[in-house]
Amino acid sequence: MKSPLLSLPGAVPGEGPDEGVAAHYGDLFREQRALADGTGFVDLSHRGVVTVSGADRLSWLHLLLTQHVSELPPGQATEALILSAHGHIEHALYLVDDGETTWAHVEPDSQGDLIAYLESMKFFYRVDIADRTDEYAVVHLPAGSITETPEGAVVRETPHGRDLFLPRERLTAFAEASGPPIGVLAYEALRVEAHRPRVGLETDHRTIPHELGWIGSAVHLQKGCYRGQETVARVQNLGKPPRRLVFLHLDGSEVALPSHGAPIRLASEGEEGRQLGFITSSARHHELGPIALALVKRNVPVDADLIADSTAAAQETVVEP
Repeated sequence: MKSPLLSLPGAVPGEGPDEGVAAHYGDLFREQRALADGTGFVDLSHRGVVTVSGADRLSWLHLLLTQHVSELPPGQATEALILSAHGHIEHALYLVDDGETTWAHVEPDSQGDLIAYLESMKFFYRVDIADRTDEYAVVHLPAGSITETPEGAVVRETPHGRDLFLPRERLTAFAEASGPPIGVLAYEALRVEAHRPRVGLETDHRTIPHELGWIGSAVHLQKGCYRGQETVARVQNLGKPPRRLVFLHLDGSEVALPSHGAPIRLASEGEEGRQLGFITSSARHHELGPIALALVKRNVPVDADLIADSTAAAQETVVEP
Protein backbone atom coordinates (compact mmCIF):
# COMPACT_ATOMS: atom_id res chain seq x y z
CA MET A 1 0.00 0.00 0.00
CA LYS A 2 1.59 3.28 -1.14
CA SER A 3 1.38 6.14 1.33
CA PRO A 4 0.01 9.51 0.17
CA LEU A 5 2.83 11.11 2.18
CA LEU A 6 5.31 10.04 -0.50
CA SER A 7 4.13 13.19 -2.28
CA LEU A 8 5.61 15.40 0.47
CA PRO A 9 8.69 17.49 -0.49
CA GLY A 10 11.94 15.52 -0.40
CA ALA A 11 10.31 12.12 0.14
CA VAL A 12 12.47 9.20 -1.01
CA PRO A 13 10.62 5.86 -1.16
CA GLY A 14 11.63 3.06 1.17
CA GLU A 15 12.77 -0.34 -0.04
CA GLY A 16 12.39 -3.98 0.97
CA PRO A 17 9.93 -4.52 3.83
CA ASP A 18 9.43 -0.75 4.11
CA GLU A 19 8.39 -0.18 0.52
CA GLY A 20 5.35 2.07 0.35
CA VAL A 21 6.45 4.73 2.85
CA ALA A 22 9.26 7.28 2.84
CA ALA A 23 12.78 6.14 3.73
CA HIS A 24 13.65 9.78 4.42
CA TYR A 25 12.69 13.30 3.48
CA GLY A 26 16.10 14.56 2.42
CA ASP A 27 18.15 14.71 5.63
CA LEU A 28 18.54 11.40 7.44
CA PHE A 29 20.55 12.63 10.43
CA ARG A 30 18.39 15.70 11.01
CA GLU A 31 15.37 13.41 11.04
CA GLN A 32 17.05 11.06 13.53
CA ARG A 33 17.92 13.92 15.86
CA ALA A 34 14.36 15.22 15.69
CA LEU A 35 12.97 11.78 16.50
CA ALA A 36 15.40 11.31 19.39
CA ASP A 37 14.36 14.76 20.71
CA GLY A 38 10.67 13.82 20.67
CA THR A 39 9.51 15.82 17.67
CA GLY A 40 7.92 14.88 14.36
CA PHE A 41 6.14 11.68 13.38
CA VAL A 42 6.93 8.52 11.42
CA ASP A 43 4.62 7.25 8.69
CA LEU A 44 4.21 3.49 9.25
CA SER A 45 1.06 3.22 7.16
CA HIS A 46 2.47 0.24 5.26
CA ARG A 47 2.11 -1.97 8.34
CA GLY A 48 -0.79 -4.38 8.65
CA VAL A 49 -3.63 -3.64 11.06
CA VAL A 50 -5.70 -6.47 12.53
CA THR A 51 -8.53 -6.24 15.07
CA VAL A 52 -10.24 -8.86 17.22
CA SER A 53 -13.59 -8.00 18.80
CA GLY A 54 -16.20 -10.02 20.68
CA ALA A 55 -16.83 -11.05 24.26
CA ASP A 56 -14.19 -13.84 24.24
CA ARG A 57 -11.42 -11.90 22.46
CA LEU A 58 -8.91 -11.65 25.33
CA SER A 59 -9.42 -15.13 26.76
CA TRP A 60 -9.19 -16.55 23.23
CA LEU A 61 -6.06 -14.60 22.31
CA HIS A 62 -4.52 -15.72 25.60
CA LEU A 63 -4.66 -19.31 24.31
CA LEU A 64 -2.83 -18.45 21.08
CA LEU A 65 -0.24 -15.82 22.02
CA THR A 66 2.99 -16.03 23.99
CA GLN A 67 1.89 -13.09 26.16
CA HIS A 68 -0.48 -13.06 29.14
CA VAL A 69 -3.45 -11.07 27.79
CA SER A 70 -6.53 -12.61 29.41
CA GLU A 71 -6.81 -9.66 31.79
CA LEU A 72 -5.19 -6.97 29.63
CA PRO A 73 -6.51 -3.59 30.88
CA PRO A 74 -7.88 -1.13 28.32
CA GLY A 75 -5.16 1.19 27.02
CA GLN A 76 -2.21 -0.92 28.20
CA ALA A 77 0.22 -1.71 25.40
CA THR A 78 1.88 -5.09 25.09
CA GLU A 79 3.53 -7.24 22.46
CA ALA A 80 3.22 -10.93 21.74
CA LEU A 81 4.40 -13.63 19.36
CA ILE A 82 2.79 -16.46 17.48
CA LEU A 83 5.06 -19.47 17.23
CA SER A 84 5.10 -22.57 15.09
CA ALA A 85 4.56 -25.98 16.63
CA HIS A 86 8.36 -26.21 16.96
CA GLY A 87 8.63 -22.86 18.75
CA HIS A 88 9.89 -20.83 15.80
CA ILE A 89 8.71 -17.22 15.51
CA GLU A 90 6.04 -16.62 12.86
CA HIS A 91 4.43 -13.30 13.83
CA ALA A 92 4.98 -10.43 16.24
CA LEU A 93 1.87 -8.49 17.26
CA TYR A 94 2.02 -5.01 18.82
CA LEU A 95 -1.21 -4.87 20.81
CA VAL A 96 -3.58 -2.63 22.69
CA ASP A 97 -7.19 -3.18 23.78
CA ASP A 98 -9.67 -0.30 23.86
CA GLY A 99 -12.21 -2.07 26.07
CA GLU A 100 -14.22 -3.46 23.17
CA THR A 101 -11.65 -4.38 20.51
CA THR A 102 -8.06 -5.60 20.53
CA TRP A 103 -5.91 -3.77 17.98
CA ALA A 104 -2.61 -5.04 16.60
CA HIS A 105 -0.16 -3.84 14.02
CA VAL A 106 2.09 -6.35 12.31
CA GLU A 107 4.76 -6.54 9.62
CA PRO A 108 3.75 -5.26 6.16
CA ASP A 109 1.83 -7.81 4.09
CA SER A 110 1.82 -10.38 6.90
CA GLN A 111 -1.75 -9.74 8.03
CA GLY A 112 -3.24 -12.17 5.52
CA ASP A 113 -1.32 -15.15 6.86
CA LEU A 114 -1.97 -14.05 10.44
CA ILE A 115 -5.73 -13.76 9.89
CA ALA A 116 -5.85 -17.13 8.15
CA TYR A 117 -4.28 -18.73 11.23
CA LEU A 118 -6.56 -16.86 13.63
CA GLU A 119 -9.66 -17.83 11.65
CA SER A 120 -8.59 -21.48 11.75
CA MET A 121 -8.53 -21.31 15.56
CA LYS A 122 -11.90 -19.65 16.21
CA PHE A 123 -13.89 -22.84 16.92
CA PHE A 124 -16.85 -21.92 19.16
CA TYR A 125 -15.35 -18.71 20.60
CA ARG A 126 -17.26 -15.44 20.29
CA VAL A 127 -14.70 -13.45 18.33
CA ASP A 128 -14.65 -11.45 15.11
CA ILE A 129 -11.35 -11.01 13.27
CA ALA A 130 -10.87 -8.23 10.71
CA ASP A 131 -8.19 -6.86 8.43
CA ARG A 132 -8.38 -3.10 9.00
CA THR A 133 -5.30 -2.16 6.96
CA ASP A 134 -7.37 -0.41 4.27
CA GLU A 135 -9.13 1.66 6.93
CA TYR A 136 -6.38 2.50 9.43
CA ALA A 137 -2.81 3.74 9.11
CA VAL A 138 -0.17 3.31 11.80
CA VAL A 139 1.67 6.51 12.74
CA HIS A 140 4.47 6.71 15.34
CA LEU A 141 4.99 9.67 17.68
CA PRO A 142 8.29 9.52 19.59
CA ALA A 143 8.61 9.52 23.38
CA GLY A 144 8.32 13.08 24.63
CA SER A 145 6.15 14.24 21.74
CA ILE A 146 3.60 16.92 22.67
CA THR A 147 1.53 16.29 19.53
CA GLU A 148 -2.09 15.78 20.50
CA THR A 149 -3.73 12.47 19.66
CA PRO A 150 -6.39 13.10 16.99
CA GLU A 151 -9.97 12.31 17.88
CA GLY A 152 -10.95 8.84 16.67
CA ALA A 153 -7.41 7.40 16.82
CA VAL A 154 -6.62 4.36 18.96
CA VAL A 155 -3.41 4.88 20.96
CA ARG A 156 -0.78 2.33 21.89
CA GLU A 157 1.66 4.03 24.28
CA THR A 158 5.08 2.48 25.02
CA PRO A 159 8.38 3.72 26.48
CA HIS A 160 9.52 4.37 22.90
CA GLY A 161 6.52 6.55 22.01
CA ARG A 162 2.92 6.36 20.86
CA ASP A 163 1.65 4.22 17.99
CA LEU A 164 -1.57 5.66 16.59
CA PHE A 165 -4.15 3.64 14.68
CA LEU A 166 -5.34 6.59 12.62
CA PRO A 167 -8.26 6.54 10.17
CA ARG A 168 -6.45 6.38 6.85
CA GLU A 169 -8.43 9.20 5.24
CA ARG A 170 -7.05 11.54 7.93
CA LEU A 171 -3.38 10.72 7.35
CA THR A 172 -2.63 13.68 5.07
CA ALA A 173 -4.35 16.17 7.37
CA PHE A 174 -2.49 14.74 10.36
CA ALA A 175 0.83 15.17 8.53
CA GLU A 176 0.07 18.81 7.75
CA ALA A 177 -0.66 19.52 11.41
CA SER A 178 2.00 17.38 13.08
CA GLY A 179 5.27 17.73 11.16
CA PRO A 180 8.06 17.43 10.57
CA PRO A 181 7.76 14.05 8.82
CA ILE A 182 10.44 11.52 9.74
CA GLY A 183 11.47 8.73 7.39
CA VAL A 184 11.50 5.08 8.34
CA LEU A 185 15.33 4.91 8.11
CA ALA A 186 15.57 7.19 11.15
CA TYR A 187 13.02 5.06 12.99
CA GLU A 188 14.99 1.92 12.12
CA ALA A 189 18.29 3.43 13.27
CA LEU A 190 16.82 4.12 16.71
CA ARG A 191 15.29 0.62 16.74
CA VAL A 192 18.71 -0.92 16.09
CA GLU A 193 20.28 1.30 18.76
CA ALA A 194 17.65 0.07 21.24
CA HIS A 195 18.32 -3.60 20.30
CA ARG A 196 14.66 -4.16 19.40
CA PRO A 197 14.19 -7.15 17.07
CA ARG A 198 11.91 -7.17 14.06
CA VAL A 199 10.31 -10.22 12.47
CA GLY A 200 11.65 -10.87 8.99
CA LEU A 201 14.93 -9.10 9.70
CA GLU A 202 16.17 -10.50 13.01
CA THR A 203 14.35 -13.78 12.35
CA ASP A 204 14.68 -16.63 9.91
CA HIS A 205 12.73 -19.89 9.62
CA ARG A 206 14.27 -21.34 12.81
CA THR A 207 14.52 -18.38 15.20
CA ILE A 208 13.20 -18.95 18.72
CA PRO A 209 12.33 -16.12 21.17
CA HIS A 210 15.29 -16.71 23.52
CA GLU A 211 17.76 -15.87 20.75
CA LEU A 212 16.44 -12.32 20.40
CA GLY A 213 15.80 -11.35 24.01
CA TRP A 214 12.03 -11.52 23.59
CA ILE A 215 11.56 -13.48 26.82
CA GLY A 216 9.68 -11.23 29.21
CA SER A 217 8.75 -8.43 26.83
CA ALA A 218 6.81 -10.65 24.41
CA VAL A 219 6.87 -14.10 26.06
CA HIS A 220 5.31 -14.63 29.48
CA LEU A 221 6.96 -17.60 31.20
CA GLN A 222 4.16 -18.22 33.70
CA LYS A 223 1.58 -19.23 31.12
CA GLY A 224 1.24 -22.19 28.80
CA CYS A 225 -1.41 -23.40 26.39
CA TYR A 226 -0.03 -21.88 23.22
CA ARG A 227 1.53 -23.45 20.18
CA GLY A 228 5.30 -23.79 20.61
CA GLN A 229 5.20 -23.42 24.41
CA GLU A 230 7.02 -26.71 24.92
CA THR A 231 10.11 -25.41 23.11
CA VAL A 232 10.08 -22.18 25.10
CA ALA A 233 9.86 -24.07 28.41
CA ARG A 234 12.51 -26.63 27.44
CA VAL A 235 15.09 -24.02 26.43
CA GLN A 236 14.31 -21.87 29.46
CA ASN A 237 14.59 -24.71 31.96
CA LEU A 238 17.09 -27.14 30.45
CA GLY A 239 19.38 -25.41 28.01
CA LYS A 240 20.55 -22.42 26.05
CA PRO A 241 19.46 -21.13 22.64
CA PRO A 242 21.78 -22.06 19.76
CA ARG A 243 22.25 -18.43 18.69
CA ARG A 244 22.19 -14.99 20.29
CA LEU A 245 21.55 -11.43 19.20
CA VAL A 246 24.48 -9.01 19.31
CA PHE A 247 24.85 -5.27 18.70
CA LEU A 248 27.72 -4.22 16.45
CA HIS A 249 29.71 -1.03 16.06
CA LEU A 250 30.88 -1.09 12.47
CA ASP A 251 34.04 0.39 10.96
CA GLY A 252 33.05 3.91 9.95
CA SER A 253 35.58 4.13 7.12
CA GLU A 254 33.55 1.80 4.93
CA VAL A 255 31.28 3.50 2.38
CA ALA A 256 28.58 0.81 2.24
CA LEU A 257 26.78 -0.83 5.15
CA PRO A 258 26.77 -4.64 5.25
CA SER A 259 23.36 -5.77 4.05
CA HIS A 260 20.86 -8.11 5.66
CA GLY A 261 22.30 -11.62 5.50
CA ALA A 262 25.96 -10.55 5.25
CA PRO A 263 28.10 -13.26 6.86
CA ILE A 264 29.75 -12.75 10.26
CA ARG A 265 33.20 -14.23 10.86
CA LEU A 266 36.00 -13.89 13.39
CA ALA A 267 38.33 -11.08 12.39
CA SER A 268 41.29 -13.30 13.24
CA GLU A 269 40.17 -15.81 10.57
CA GLY A 270 39.56 -13.23 7.88
CA GLU A 271 37.05 -13.25 5.04
CA GLU A 272 37.67 -16.93 4.30
CA GLY A 273 36.95 -18.04 7.86
CA ARG A 274 33.97 -19.99 9.12
CA GLN A 275 30.63 -18.20 9.02
CA LEU A 276 29.38 -17.74 12.58
CA GLY A 277 26.25 -15.74 11.94
CA PHE A 278 24.76 -13.00 9.78
CA ILE A 279 23.78 -9.34 9.81
CA THR A 280 20.08 -8.86 10.49
CA SER A 281 19.75 -5.04 10.38
CA SER A 282 22.22 -2.22 9.78
CA ALA A 283 21.87 1.55 9.98
CA ARG A 284 23.73 4.84 10.08
CA HIS A 285 23.19 6.47 13.47
CA HIS A 286 23.47 10.23 14.00
CA GLU A 287 25.73 9.77 17.06
CA LEU A 288 27.10 6.22 16.98
CA GLY A 289 27.93 6.04 13.28
CA PRO A 290 27.34 2.76 11.42
CA ILE A 291 25.71 0.13 13.65
CA ALA A 292 24.03 -3.22 13.20
CA LEU A 293 22.29 -6.13 14.84
CA ALA A 294 23.45 -9.65 14.08
CA LEU A 295 22.55 -13.20 15.02
CA VAL A 296 25.61 -15.28 15.89
CA LYS A 297 26.31 -18.72 17.31
CA ARG A 298 26.01 -18.83 21.08
CA ASN A 299 29.62 -19.94 21.59
CA VAL A 300 31.17 -16.94 19.80
CA PRO A 301 33.33 -15.25 22.47
CA VAL A 302 31.70 -12.04 23.70
CA ASP A 303 34.99 -10.15 23.40
CA ALA A 304 35.92 -11.43 19.93
CA ASP A 305 36.51 -8.94 17.12
CA LEU A 306 34.30 -9.77 14.15
CA ILE A 307 33.95 -8.90 10.49
CA ALA A 308 30.71 -8.55 8.53
CA ASP A 309 31.65 -9.32 4.93
CA SER A 310 34.82 -7.21 4.93
CA THR A 311 33.73 -4.63 7.52
CA ALA A 312 35.33 -4.72 10.95
CA ALA A 313 32.83 -4.97 13.80
CA ALA A 314 33.08 -4.68 17.59
CA GLN A 315 30.28 -6.44 19.46
CA GLU A 316 28.16 -5.64 22.49
CA THR A 317 26.17 -8.37 24.20
CA VAL A 318 22.40 -8.21 23.85
CA VAL A 319 21.53 -11.83 24.73
CA GLU A 320 23.88 -13.52 27.18
CA PRO A 321 25.58 -16.68 25.86
